[in-house]
Amino acid sequence: MRSLGSATAAPGEIDTGRLVVGETRDGGEIGLPVAVINGADTGKTLYVQAVSDGDELNGLGVVNRLIPTLDPTAIAGTIFVVAIANYHAFQVAEHRNPIDDTKLNRAYPGDESGSSSERIASATFEVAKEADLVVDLHQGSTSRMIDEVRVRCGRHHRIHRECLELARVFDIGYILDQKGPDGQLARVAPDEGIPTIDPELGGSVGWDEESIRKGVEGMMNVLEHYGFRDGSPTPGDQVRAGEFERHGSPVGGLVDFKTELGARVQPSDTLFEVTDPFGSVKARVAAENDGILWRTRRLPQVATGEYVCSVGTNLDTY
Repeated sequence: MRSLGSATAAPGEIDTGRLVVGETRDGGEIGLPVAVINGADTGKTLYVQAVSDGDELNGLGVVNRLIPTLDPTAIAGTIFVVAIANYHAFQVAEHRNPIDDTKLNRAYPGDESGSSSERIASATFEVAKEADLVVDLHQGSTSRMIDEVRVRCGRHHRIHRECLELARVFDIGYILDQKGPDGQLARVAPDEGIPTIDPELGGSVGWDEESIRKGVEGMMNVLEHYGFRDGSPTPGDQVRAGEFERHGSPVGGLVDFKTELGARVQPSDTLFEVTDPFGSVKARVAAENDGILWRTRRLPQVATGEYVCSVGTNLDTY
């Protein structure tokens, strides 16, 4: 038998339930929706998590589409799933947990006696530590972003190669291989010897079916490559970026992008212009290095110094 919260599954079975992580303001239990897919045959254990940030829903879309297609009698090993990690933020469609104004993916490994986010991080990390592999499904919040996978342990980490291989197997085409901030699940789990990635499945308001489709395909690749189900995926070459070049606006006004998301750029290529309300150009901002336009803001209005876009740089092919 394998269990996660109230979900318990015998070999060849699937069960869903709740993982209690505290109480609401009226004293009711907070239970994260969880699933256990316990394969009929022995094998590895995979931990999958979605909605670490409450407005990043494409990962939940992947779970929603993927789980009904899995036949536990044809699975080897166990898959643990937390479908909605940031409970409070999800309820109000906000990025951060409104109970403690904290970004959950900066709270790992957590504290079982700490703040709301630290308690959620602690409870979910205990599950993740049972796994051989971790996939933490994200998206670029509500901004516009290419579909990519992030390796966050740093290139000198002892299991960097294993994390990078997991990213390659996910096969979404683009990898950001850059050490992440403290408190990220994808930073902390590798310290426990667990290869971990956090796919960033585009960026949207609500969810985007194309990014969800790519995420489902990526998860299927992982399941097949690591022996959870039959299949032999053949990942293609991935474009890998090692750094970001971030651009803010030098003036206030309206952003007009001159480069398409995902396009290659060279130094001096115009990324965007900023106009006044009547269309007169106030400023032009160009790329500083060779790269790919990786992420952009969605709303056109900006103040002086406000974030506009990011260019992925230090590119190679993996």
